Amino acid sequence: MIMIDKKDITGIILAGGKSSRMGTDKGFLKLNRKSFVEYSIEAMKPLVSQMMIVSNNADYDAFKLKRVEDVIKNSGPLAGIYSGLSHSKTDYNLVLSCDIPFIKTSILEMLINAQDGDADIVQILSDGKPMPLIALYKKRCETIFYNLLQNDERCLHVALNQCTVKNIELNPECDVFTTNINTPEELKEIEHVDKN
Repeated sequence: MIMIDKKDITGIILAGGKSSRMGTDKGFLKLNRKSFVEYSIEAMKPLVSQMMIVSNNADYDAFKLKRVEDVIKNSGPLAGIYSGLSHSKTDYNLVLSCDIPFIKTSILEMLINAQDGDADIVQILSDGKPMPLIALYKKRCETIFYNLLQNDERCLHVALNQCTVKNIELNPECDVFTTNINTPEELKEIEHVDKN
């Protein structure tokens, strides 16, 4: 276990997805009058020294954070994470997608506390599924990801297989906090659920 100072952590919010199943940009979907991306920002803010949003959509400038465009367009989360890492000046980078409105600071804190210095990536394991879009990435992943993208590799799982990955398993009662919302039906379902 190593202590990581927040000045050594950059927050990277991925908001570049096509959202084809939702039909609209997911980061701007509202829950309790607050946009999804605001939930990501609030959960991450206490843990990092700076934050950026990876998106080609200039509407995200409204959140007054640095916005980074995808270095390699239309190449999915792998390119999104790479774009964030390439602009980061810190060794550790907290990556979170913008479609997880119930995310809590305490869940993200678990990733930081679990970094032992050996892992390239510490990711949440929720309901038995790895969540590489709720994870702590070391800056050195940038080179690995770049090389894969140059070879037309777009699959994030292929990239993870080339890194040292540590999984942090959530208690089942915490799985709800990592729910990502992909369809209008899923959005309707959570509008009736209040998570505190």
